[in-house]
Amino acid sequence: MKSLQRFWHRNSPQLFLGELLEKRWMEPIIPFTLTIAVFLFFALAIPNYLRPSSLQELMRNFAEQGMVAVAMAFSILSGGLDLSVGAVFAMANFLAIYLYLILGLPLPVTIVLVILFGAAMGAINGGLIAYGKTRPFLTTLVVLIIVRAAYNKVTVAYTNELASIDLGSGVWDFMGTGRILGVPVNMAALIVLAVSTHFFLTRVKPGVHIMAVGSSRKAARHAGVNVKRVLFSAYVISGSIAALAGVFYAARQNSSGTDTGVGWEINALAAVVLGGISLAGGRGTIARAVMGAAIIFMLISGMVRLGISGNLTTAVIGIILLVAVGFNVKWVKNKGKVLQKVYVTPSWVDFEPPPSVERGSGTPFAENDRLKDAEAIALNKIEGPEDIILDRKDNLYTVNRNGSIIRFLAPDYEVREEFARIGGRPLGLAFDRDQNLLVCIAGMGVYGVKPDRTVFKVTDRTTRTRTRLKDDSRLYLADDLDVAPDGKIYFSEASTRYELADWALDGFEGRGNGRLICHDPATGVTRTVLKNLAFPNGICLSHDGQSVLWASTWLCQINRYWIAGPKAGTSELLIDNLPGYCDNINRASDGKYWLAFVGLRTPVYDLAMRNPSFRTRMVKQIPPDEWLCPGINFGCVVKFDDNGVVTESLWDPGGLSHPTITSIREHKGYLYIGGLENNRIGRIRLADADPTWEAHKSYWERA
Repeated sequence: MKSLQRFWHRNSPQLFLGELLEKRWMEPIIPFTLTIAVFLFFALAIPNYLRPSSLQELMRNFAEQGMVAVAMAFSILSGGLDLSVGAVFAMANFLAIYLYLILGLPLPVTIVLVILFGAAMGAINGGLIAYGKTRPFLTTLVVLIIVRAAYNKVTVAYTNELASIDLGSGVWDFMGTGRILGVPVNMAALIVLAVSTHFFLTRVKPGVHIMAVGSSRKAARHAGVNVKRVLFSAYVISGSIAALAGVFYAARQNSSGTDTGVGWEINALAAVVLGGISLAGGRGTIARAVMGAAIIFMLISGMVRLGISGNLTTAVIGIILLVAVGFNVKWVKNKGKVLQKVYVTPSWVDFEPPPSVERGSGTPFAENDRLKDAEAIALNKIEGPEDIILDRKDNLYTVNRNGSIIRFLAPDYEVREEFARIGGRPLGLAFDRDQNLLVCIAGMGVYGVKPDRTVFKVTDRTTRTRTRLKDDSRLYLADDLDVAPDGKIYFSEASTRYELADWALDGFEGRGNGRLICHDPATGVTRTVLKNLAFPNGICLSHDGQSVLWASTWLCQINRYWIAGPKAGTSELLIDNLPGYCDNINRASDGKYWLAFVGLRTPVYDLAMRNPSFRTRMVKQIPPDEWLCPGINFGCVVKFDDNGVVTESLWDPGGLSHPTITSIREHKGYLYIGGLENNRIGRIRLADADPTWEAHKSYWERA
């Protein structure tokens, strides 16, 4: 029974569900589901609905409505509204027929002139709204009334000409009734339009500015965006797209009636809302607008084919839209809450009883006072020195919580200077052969600082796991690193599911969310070496440069990955069942390794790790400040050898000076101590250490 429970918790389908809900394209799940449901309903209810000829006819009749919905989407995404799209569409339909079939202008000239007409109508709307500061609703409503009145006048005035028009050219007929690979031309044009406008809004600066203005005009203005020009351009684009729809409609129908485009602005508005585009602007996609338009079109055409009366059709569609929009609003509003409840997925972790840390117990982990009187360097001059390192001139470097690298100058470390401002939250540090200071930055990746203080990016992405729904190519939580003799940089990413602010949640899961990554500066290639690691947090090349040692914080283990020699490419467990949560590892002068304990295991927390259901209820039902957490108010450092044998430990009982120790560095007979929550760097003299030993010389000169 236990084995079945372990398998279930370690392979829970909740992981897939959590990553699925995290995807941005899950926001329109309601309109997407409704689109599929409506299509399947009519496919079952209407004979021959799925015949190729029937589907082609549906696409042909839908395309222009989809274009008008895209036009409406542009205005709404900018934070406005364009009620004139239906009237502009109708007038564009008339102008295309009049200019091409009555006046006989060349088709390209006709298309350009019609689109310019739509742009002009959009310019009127945009000019009044952006520069005249009029209300979008009233402005576009007035333009709707004027353009519709003008359309009614000209269609009446040219009734005879419209009734006696000659057929157009082959190109004109192809636009109206032709197919490309079985897809109607106007539908193919809608697909191209949707893809190109999506690219424009998400990848091209003017389009991104439209989204930014729609999200917050004030913030966009403070970011240097010309808000008025962006609003103006959004309405110009909206009018142009509506006019383009009129051209295709004209080629298909070859007529212009008084009811052309009537109510299309309402359908387009309903489509946008149904698709999940926020009426406040700045949130949504073109695909959502097209989905909403497809739902409305299928409902109307499907009910007509079923013989349902017009009034009943309108009522049914209204009810369906009302319910769908209500569900969609609730979904968008509560998606984050649903994700929060299902995303954290604790796994089953079995722990054996750890070695005793009791004072006088006789184990190498027994509590002592060797760190109690450590000298305090940079007291109250540093915040959260998660890692520390010394250069060949004995200067001391550390990371600061505000995103900077701080250097304290030898020999007394009284002089403090900001060596580099990188940003983010710097964590692990390492020097390469050329004395470039490399640093892992949570949420940013790996960066470097040259001796002249020039900051450069090393890497911020790695190979994506193709079997995962989540795109994990971006580095979320790079935390420690070291450099191999051949110059390759090995670094750990503690978690691909959680960022620094939520690192404790990764501990509650206790599963393999992390990975070991290698970056080759010679080729610029970054690749994932090992994945599914439980919070790898501490990377150290062995003294001989043949292997990488890495610490698994939540599993309390030290592992080895061979990068050279007969075992190259293989992994092995070096130390298991440590009594503390391990962090950074660094080389010692006697050929061994120093290891920091960021916290100590407790029987209660070990028991909780064997009970995933308990941890799930804890995260969901009680406030974060009441969660059961590991004991971290202890200061402890241990030393181990290449065979995984722990030989000694150093303690600051109660963590009075050095709680949450995350880093230790040995340099010229001293041991330097850093911690994630500390306000100082500790230093103690090591009685038996080589007073001339430096990590750089011992490693790089040997390498």
